[in-house]
Amino acid sequence: MSVVVDFAIFPTDKGTSVSPYVAGMLRIIRQSGLPYTLGPMGTSVEGEWPEVMALVNSCFEELRKDSGRIYLSLRADYRENASGRLEGKVRSVEEKM
Repeated sequence: MSVVVDFAIFPTDKGTSVSPYVAGMLRIIRQSGLPYTLGPMGTSVEGEWPEVMALVNSCFEELRKDSGRIYLSLRADYRENASGRLEGKVRSVEEKM
């Protein structure tokens, strides 16, 4: 696996609380089978670029069915020939503390 993507996606036209929509996105992420970590401001997913981008697109297309406006923030960290980075990146920093 070579990319870790941290992203947040939710509708902005559905009122104050969007947690039901975020839960729907999390179901899609779980079904993908890719390793992920849910955080308070987004979700990190690890995999190969094409499969991770396909997952982000699946989330977008699902929201688009019922939303006229969608917020999407995405950060990506590519590293050749690497895997297990969701835990490894955090562990590396904690070991240095």
